Amino acid sequence: MPPIATHHPTVPASRRPPAPGGGGVPGAESRLVRALGRAAPALVGYLMVRLFGLLVLARWAHVQGRGVWPTLATTWDSDWYLGIADHGYQRELGTALDSNNLAFFPLYPALVKAAAAVTPGTRASVALVIAVVASLVAAWGIFSVGDRLHGQRVGTVLAVLWGAYPVAVVQWMGYTESLFTAFTAWCLYAALKGRWLWAGSLATLAGLTRPTGIAVAAAVAVAGLVAYVRTRERRALAGALLAPLGWCGYVAWVGHRVGRWDGYFAVQKLWRNQWDGGRSTLVEMREHLAYDASPMFFLVLVSVVLVVSAGLYLLCLTDRQPLALLVFTGVLMVIVLGSGGVYFPRARFLLPAFPLLLPIAVAVARARRPVALVVLGGAALSSAWLGANALLVWPGPP
Repeated sequence: MPPIATHHPTVPASRRPPAPGGGGVPGAESRLVRALGRAAPALVGYLMVRLFGLLVLARWAHVQGRGVWPTLATTWDSDWYLGIADHGYQRELGTALDSNNLAFFPLYPALVKAAAAVTPGTRASVALVIAVVASLVAAWGIFSVGDRLHGQRVGTVLAVLWGAYPVAVVQWMGYTESLFTAFTAWCLYAALKGRWLWAGSLATLAGLTRPTGIAVAAAVAVAGLVAYVRTRERRALAGALLAPLGWCGYVAWVGHRVGRWDGYFAVQKLWRNQWDGGRSTLVEMREHLAYDASPMFFLVLVSVVLVVSAGLYLLCLTDRQPLALLVFTGVLMVIVLGSGGVYFPRARFLLPAFPLLLPIAVAVARARRPVALVVLGGAALSSAWLGANALLVWPGPP
C-alpha cells in the first residue's frame, strides 16, 4: 500500500529560522565584516607607519623641550578651524591680508562643534580624534580603490605608501586633509563600481570640506556624464549633477554673506591665492632647486614633491587609469600648480592625490618580498623624519 502523502505548509523565507552555523544570504553587517577583514593588513600597515612617525615626532619634540599635543592640535590651520567652531564665520570681506576665515570650508569645523557638544573632550581634542579616525577611513578607501583595480596586495601597499607620504604627519593633525581624503577615496571607489548616487553624495561632502573639492566634483561629473552617454543610466546623470553642489553651495553662500557675487574669490585674493597659470610655481621651483645658494630644506622638499608628482601623473596617463581617477588628480594638480598663492603648503595640498601612488604601489607589490619591505620601510623612515622636521624645524606651517 503506498504511503499516504502529507502536506507541509511552506514557510516564507523571511520567517524561516537561520540555518545552523549562520547560513543563508549574508547581510550588510557580514559584508562589512568581510570587507574590513580583507582591508585589515592595509589598516595595520598604515597604523604602524603613522605610529612610528608619531614616536619620532614625540622624541624629537622632547629633545627640544616642546609638547606634541599643541603642535598637532592647536597650531596654524588648526587654530582657524577651532576659531570657526567657536565663533563662526565673519560677515565682512575686509581688506586685511591672510585674516578672513571665510577661506576655510565649513564641514570640518561643523563636525568638531557637533561632536564636542556631545562628548567630554575639548574642541581641540575632538578635532584631533576626528582627523585620526578619518585617516583610517581614508586608508580603507584607498586600499579599496587599489584592491578593485589591481588586487589586495596592491591595495595594501597603496594604503601604506599614503601613510608614508613625505608630509603625512598632517594626517594626524587638526587639519582637513584626512577627512577630505576619506570622502575622496570612497567617492572614487563608488564611481569605479558605478554607484553614482553614492559618488555624487560623497563628492558633495568633499566639496564642503576643502576648496579642492571641485576636483572631486569634476571627476564624478565627467565620469558620470560619460557613463550616461554610453548607457543612458539616469543614476549616472543624477550623480554627475549632484557632485558639485557642496562646493558651489559654499561659494554661493560666501558671496551672499559678503554681498558680492565673487565674494569667495575676493576672499582668496586676500590670501593671495590667485590663478596665474603656474608661473609662480615655476619661478619658486627654479629658485629652490637651482639658484638659491642656501635653500631651505622644506622648500626643496616641496619642490621635489611637485616635480615627482608631475612625473607620476604622466605614468598614470600611460597606465590608462580609470577616467574618474585621472580627472581628479589632473584637476587637483592644475589647481595646486597653477595657483599663485603661498608655495610652502603645496606638498600638503597634493596629499589627497593618492592615485598618483598607484604606479609605485603596483611596482612594489610585484617585487620580491625583501625588496618590498626595504622600500616600504625606507618610505616610513623618511616620512617620520621629514614630518618631524616640518613641524619642529621649519618655522611655518607644513
